[in-house]
Amino acid sequence: MSSIVTEQGILHYESIGRGQPIILLHGWINSWDVWRDFMISLTEEKRYRVYALDFWGFGDSAKGSKASSNTSFQISSYVEMVHQFMDALGIQSAPVFGHSMGGTVALQMALTYPERVTKVAVVGSPILGSSLNPFLRLAGYGSIAKLIWRYPFILNSLMRMLLARDSKKVRHMIFRDVQRTTIESFFRSIGDLRETDLRKQLADLNLETLGIYGVHDNIVSPTNAAMIHDGVKVAQVMMMEKSRHFPMIDEPVKFMQALNEFLSNGKGIEERRL
Repeated sequence: MSSIVTEQGILHYESIGRGQPIILLHGWINSWDVWRDFMISLTEEKRYRVYALDFWGFGDSAKGSKASSNTSFQISSYVEMVHQFMDALGIQSAPVFGHSMGGTVALQMALTYPERVTKVAVVGSPILGSSLNPFLRLAGYGSIAKLIWRYPFILNSLMRMLLARDSKKVRHMIFRDVQRTTIESFFRSIGDLRETDLRKQLADLNLETLGIYGVHDNIVSPTNAAMIHDGVKVAQVMMMEKSRHFPMIDEPVKFMQALNEFLSNGKGIEERRL
């Protein structure tokens, strides 16, 4: 377990490998562990040093007073978190990949600090906040979140409903990670994500961008893939036919192949039905 001290408290991360740095960002009520298998596969060729971060309020990162202000769990705050992390470790620039909320942070990082991001890949990430599942949008209201937190069976019932068709591995991971989430990070982050709209800003991206979406995603609408395809100058989109919200778990071999090709030269990725 590794960590650095940031303005909002401890930032936990895991790293593996040697070589070119790559930064991985997780999604809402998740942790760095969503990337574990991918990290191992990515370092087999001994070309990359992979870093997977826990956002403030999630996983093993800070949850105390410094990280509990109203703005600590916003997308812009997480962008600054990644920026501070790169400064602390002396990483001048790197590819930044993100899943779900983490992908939205990765895109905003590329827009805010284009000199720090060499490539960006998003996996099941919302470009438009209204494309989130309605239950997730409701969770962004403090009164509803407090009700859910007061009666855990409500949260458990909602998660079972949303994850009913997901694998046991996905369900176990989410039920575990939600236990390490605070009520503030739970509703403030999804509340801010709900208001996100990056459609107009996508045209300002001048770097290679990859979007991977599960055709059967019920958490973030796959229609976001078309927004990337149409909005980014240099974009590739891959639709995973057998995946839901976690393509790296649902179709790991195909997912790994797509990311490897994107890292190598960006060519050879088969663009599929939007």
